Amino acid sequence: MAGRLTRTAMRSVIAGLIATSAMLVADAQPAAAETAAIRWRVENPFRFFRDSADTEVHRATYNSLTQSELAAPVLAAEHALQRRHEDGWAATMYRKTCWNWTSNRYTCPDYDDYMNPKNHVVVADIAGIEDAANLTCTWLTAPKGGSAPRGDAIVQPCNETVEFEVPYPGAMTVTVEIGGRAVAATDIKVRDILVAAMGDSFASGEGNPDIPVRFSRDRSANYGNAKSGDLSGFPARIGDWKQIGDKPFISENARWLDQACHRSLYSHQLRAALQLSIEDPHRAVTFVGVSCSGAEVTAGLFLRYKGNEWVPNPPVLSQISAVAEAQCGKRDAQPMDLPEAYHINGEIPELKGGLVLRKCPKDDARKIDLMLLSVGGNDIGFSRLVANAVLSSESTLRQLGGWIGELHGQSEATQQLSHLDARYKSLNRAIHSLLYVPWDESDRIVLASYPGLALAGDGSETCKDGRAGMEVVADFQLSEQKLREGTWVADKLHRQMRESSEKYGWTFVETHRRSFIDRGICSGWSDDGTNPADELRLPRKIDGVWKPYNPADYPAYASRKRWFRTPNDGFMTGNFHVAASLLQKVLKFDTLASFQLLLAATYSGSFHPTAEGHAAIADAVADKARAVLTKYGQGPEPDPYVATQIPLPPAAEEPGALGPEPAAAPAAPDTTIGQSAAPEMKTVPDAGASPAPSSTGALSEPGGASRDELPPAIETPGPPSASAAVNNEIAAPPVVPQDAESPASPGVPPNVEVRQPFRPPVGDGTDR
Repeated sequence: MAGRLTRTAMRSVIAGLIATSAMLVADAQPAAAETAAIRWRVENPFRFFRDSADTEVHRATYNSLTQSELAAPVLAAEHALQRRHEDGWAATMYRKTCWNWTSNRYTCPDYDDYMNPKNHVVVADIAGIEDAANLTCTWLTAPKGGSAPRGDAIVQPCNETVEFEVPYPGAMTVTVEIGGRAVAATDIKVRDILVAAMGDSFASGEGNPDIPVRFSRDRSANYGNAKSGDLSGFPARIGDWKQIGDKPFISENARWLDQACHRSLYSHQLRAALQLSIEDPHRAVTFVGVSCSGAEVTAGLFLRYKGNEWVPNPPVLSQISAVAEAQCGKRDAQPMDLPEAYHINGEIPELKGGLVLRKCPKDDARKIDLMLLSVGGNDIGFSRLVANAVLSSESTLRQLGGWIGELHGQSEATQQLSHLDARYKSLNRAIHSLLYVPWDESDRIVLASYPGLALAGDGSETCKDGRAGMEVVADFQLSEQKLREGTWVADKLHRQMRESSEKYGWTFVETHRRSFIDRGICSGWSDDGTNPADELRLPRKIDGVWKPYNPADYPAYASRKRWFRTPNDGFMTGNFHVAASLLQKVLKFDTLASFQLLLAATYSGSFHPTAEGHAAIADAVADKARAVLTKYGQGPEPDPYVATQIPLPPAAEEPGALGPEPAAAPAAPDTTIGQSAAPEMKTVPDAGASPAPSSTGALSEPGGASRDELPPAIETPGPPSASAAVNNEIAAPPVVPQDAESPASPGVPPNVEVRQPFRPPVGDGTDR
């Protein structure tokens, strides 16, 4: 009897405990259901990077920024990355992208079709649950719409993350259960945008190789003797080379994402696209950049251009055709013979007759969400204008104008400037009719302005006469008067770019120009020697001693006062040389080492923005791009559980900052030149300008628009004629403004790996 009572009592106690536990669970689950939320992010939002760990380096850096740093997140991140990577952060990433540098195509072994993703991997977790480590969550997934089966249930502790493949462009419903009861559910839909980019050296990242040249700590180089002085004691590359220009020497060239075009990961276009991807947890970016150093609207965007470095496999398509081919993904874009469509009544003779461009069938072409542009400087010969300002008048180097462009002054540049709007008009037609950017969405075309090259003080002054930063070549010397003339032309170029952008409904980016004031080509020191980053002088070995510093200590990617590469900086960073065999066979020179010195000073990114300058431009581009994407319903969806959110909008520009249109060039050095940024022009596309391309490629005329600004009726495209003109000439690289800067930012984010760079061999390019 006692035993039975004991067993009965025990059963009662157990039953009571079970009932109590059930009530506790019942009480707890509603609370979890009320507070629990699923949060998610795209695992690799910048699809251009094949390794998601590379994207995570940038996302972790962005998420570590302070609220004040979010006003310029790309620049703040660049500073943080510079402190962690002495040789630059791009060194470990540039060969793990979806740009195939051997075939000049956007292809990726990690994706079946880079241009048209079928799915995205997302990482999810659940927040708002107390004691999550001791609870078990069951994750259930089901594609939205269609008849696809549900995914397998994933059972794991509630404090762990989970990964899903979410179909694209579809969506997925995700539900989390605890103890058989749903506590949270959400729909996951990734927004993947296509960002295309075309342009010149200011777009490509010229002056900022992914891996800069490395110098010996002990060895020096001799470039021969010249009438102007001794050419010995120069910094020498590392490596087992015997002669400047031999194969071991060329194998130590700087490395680029695209060697021929000097396109790098530091490009402001790529940095802006990268920023748009990492700041929104629910967005992915597919990036297609084809900018090339030396490109113009004609030779480069419309016509084939081989770049400014000799390689065995130079670009085979114009930039417009390359973007059209990328739009097609795994399909082929067809060549179209367009002899009369783009020469603007003969105003652009280079495009008259024999023009062949690629075009993807409209049903196969992926829509471009943003088209980033930086072009126009080479079209007016701005590099030649800069060369005119730095070459002494008695310089024998003027005889070599074919390398750095024909030297000319303001009158020649002004004459070429008068045709720039026609080139922009032709480009506008091509982007709409060949690349399918809708006519009523012209503000998706984003044109970035050029920053001032030599503005000092408050922006009303220019650099003074002198050789600071220029002594790598004896004939280089800054002329304040000629810089003022160049600044005057640059102001006119800026106004024309803004006016054309407003005329064609493009988005114009100019807020970064203020940031470059007092960070011009002459910013730095020439009497310290303790800070190689801000030192303007070139190290030379004199009597066996390096002065003012050892070249092996030169930091190519360090925060500095100037945001432009000087010729000395170019020599120490890009150090462009050509193979000795090429110098003799193609250029018909004997072994002319002194000419190599000139190339190393001019074709290495001199007068171009530093990585900091590119970051500052990228911030301005990203600001404008956000507004465009938001306008079309593609704006960010902030994650409520992430502390740092989308960057703050930039401060409004002061009205009338540029002042009235200049009537004439300054006549004397004491003339005040202002190049401060002007108020942003609101670029609203013409509501009437919205023609629909037909299946044959012909364009219907939009009602209410000026006939002069409409694309001409284009004949049904046929196969390219045998006489199709292809411009194979190599134009001089643009010599335009550059960059530098220095605020503080946080330390290394957790779990960020620092890896050693990969340096593939580079041939001498003699078969080009």
